[in-house]
Amino acid sequence: MLEVPDLKSAISITDATARLNIWEGSVRSSKSVSADIAWLIFVATCPPGPLLITGKTRDTVHRNIIDPIAEWMPEEDFKPHQNNVEIFGRNVYIVGANDEKAIKKIQGLTLVGALGDEIATWPESYFKMLLSRLSLEGARFLGTTNPDGPFHWLKVDYLDALKPPHLHQWHFTLEDNPYLPKSFVKSLEAEYKPGTLWHKRYILGLWCAAEGAVYDMWDDKKQVVDTFEPADSHSIAIDYGTNNPCVFLLIGTTKDKIVVEKEYYYNSIEKGHQKTDGEYSKDLKEFIGNIPIKVMILDPSAASFKAQLRRDFPNIPIRDADNSVLDGIRLVSSLLQSERLKVHKSCTNLIKEFSSYIWDVKSQTKGEDVPVKKFDHALDALRYHCMTLMSKAGSPRVLRRFI
Repeated sequence: MLEVPDLKSAISITDATARLNIWEGSVRSSKSVSADIAWLIFVATCPPGPLLITGKTRDTVHRNIIDPIAEWMPEEDFKPHQNNVEIFGRNVYIVGANDEKAIKKIQGLTLVGALGDEIATWPESYFKMLLSRLSLEGARFLGTTNPDGPFHWLKVDYLDALKPPHLHQWHFTLEDNPYLPKSFVKSLEAEYKPGTLWHKRYILGLWCAAEGAVYDMWDDKKQVVDTFEPADSHSIAIDYGTNNPCVFLLIGTTKDKIVVEKEYYYNSIEKGHQKTDGEYSKDLKEFIGNIPIKVMILDPSAASFKAQLRRDFPNIPIRDADNSVLDGIRLVSSLLQSERLKVHKSCTNLIKEFSSYIWDVKSQTKGEDVPVKKFDHALDALRYHCMTLMSKAGSPRVLRRFI
């Protein structure tokens, strides 16, 4: 059921009359609900013409926009499909904006309205193309975004540069959503340690730079363990390398946490010898021993090694990893902060990387959050595991919905 919005939400819904209307700020602050309601009102009253809902992918559009609206709209007024949705009898296209190629999906369109989700995650070129498509009389764009870096193109070229009547924008924080349970707010704040990048952006709603350590919430005393309880299941996460180090992680999963129990780390440059796929596969078999493995998660670029593993481990499913870097970093950060991720003391390379992984300061001037591509091979393997497996079930999946 849809809750009645608070005063700020109500004002933003009423005032969403500019060509560009953008809700930005912290997670779970009611900005999305406000934008959705304003969008439905616009669709019901806007001039004739094509309409569009767009986000990073079609899946995120369905998860963040379509599914929530479907819960509180009558079926006769809201009929979702995979590539489009019917709202009040009007067809609305659904398009993903995952990379630069997405421009081709909207080239040639002439739109009267568009609703955007997670704007800061889009390519700038896609956003510019979308605005050029909104050319009919009375056309409007409505969109939401979480904060990013202070030099992000959306902040510099639009939020800071444009003023009413061309742009109406609203900044939301957790305090603007009075319907959040206090227990949930406490849990959410626990996921993001005060002073960290994610707390500043997703709790305080600030457009701030990524500086220093990527995992600045890492604490040897809290995360490193001498012993651990038996796991419910085990998986193998692999970051494959020939010139670069090759890493295997044995990861045990229980109902409420994961433990990196053991690591394999081979640096061919230090050893002076490159191993073949067959040699790595043999090492992996020795690394696993008699432990039952539920699934192997593999670097998606390692095609030849995948073929080798399928021959040598025919009874173990092998999946390409989800290699979403920033989403993966956020997920691992949340698991660390909530103490649901532990690392056995024998995993010396992974422990060392947690303390050495830093943001690329030069990329910040371009509005990009990019880690320095060093000391990250074990961390990449761990991120693959979290994004590919843990993001599909349990509380980590819930966390991703909020960011």
